[in-house]
Amino acid sequence: MGRRPRTIEVADDGWSVSILDQTALPHRVVVRTVTTCAEMAEAIRTMRVRGAPLIGAAAAYGLCLALRTDPANAAVDAAMTMLRATRPTAVNLAAALARLDAVVRPLPLGSRVAAAYAEAAALCVEDVAINQAIGDHGAALLRTVAAADGRVQVLTHCNAGYLATVDWGTALAPVYRAHDGGVPVHVWISETRPRGQGALTAWELGQAGVPHTVIADNAAGHLLGTGKIGICLVGTDRTTATGDVCNKIGTYLKALAARDNDVPFYACVPGPSIDWSLRSGADIPIEERDGDEVRRVSAGDGSGTMVRLVPDGTPVANPAFDVTPGRLVTGLITERGICVASAAGLAGLYPERARA
Repeated sequence: MGRRPRTIEVADDGWSVSILDQTALPHRVVVRTVTTCAEMAEAIRTMRVRGAPLIGAAAAYGLCLALRTDPANAAVDAAMTMLRATRPTAVNLAAALARLDAVVRPLPLGSRVAAAYAEAAALCVEDVAINQAIGDHGAALLRTVAAADGRVQVLTHCNAGYLATVDWGTALAPVYRAHDGGVPVHVWISETRPRGQGALTAWELGQAGVPHTVIADNAAGHLLGTGKIGICLVGTDRTTATGDVCNKIGTYLKALAARDNDVPFYACVPGPSIDWSLRSGADIPIEERDGDEVRRVSAGDGSGTMVRLVPDGTPVANPAFDVTPGRLVTGLITERGICVASAAGLAGLYPERARA
């Protein structure tokens, strides 16, 4: 793939942070400059930046911006509280904040800002390397499917491409690596209501020249049942130590349909997205977002105009994520390899984390 617009990076001034505003996509490419921790928290909360790895990086830089204003412990604590409250489900956000806090807390005040920026940059570099490795392991799997079927038909849900990370993506990284390696691949993209992240996936794949088709969320079962899908690839916002996978709402239904039709269902899981403190997906906090995301839909012309879909006054529930039990997941594709979605499988790849 060629050079893509960066989802996040330090601006030319050396301290403010440039983000690719994903609420403007796919209609416009808008890069915003973030100068305060509060602005970064707003960007995370409103999904200007989104995707578990990316919001971890964004939170890290948000803390950097807070430290520029006040490096004292009380201010650090307040900034971390603000940022943690933005999106509770993805474990990467809290983990990134804890990582930076561990670095800066022991330092004298005058050294904290530079150390925080250096650690945030290191986190971003690691994210890219992790996702490239996931892409390599997953691409080998796609080559196997293509060898048997002539072409690999992938079903994905939500957006787990480079827009959801610092670069490459999780569930789309194998697609990119396979496509770049000459594997004939076609991606079926569920629209992913209510936020419509499927449009982001379509935009990404279109930019990269990867064949793809967008479908209504409820068409996925039909495609799986009629043999049009060879493999399912999804990302994760948090995966438990036992292999339960939390991802965008609607993932669980696709896993059920895949299991019923003997279609392999894989989650692409970066190590930082594994929550080693949890043994059950039932313990993952599920973000409940504003009901207006369901009540209304964008006019689709890039104007920002919203159209009401349901009668005025209708109650709406809007859980943003669901949990797919490990028993429905064929395997987890990580930067260290592919394993069974179980405690033993993850422990085999991450023995040091499992022991801890």
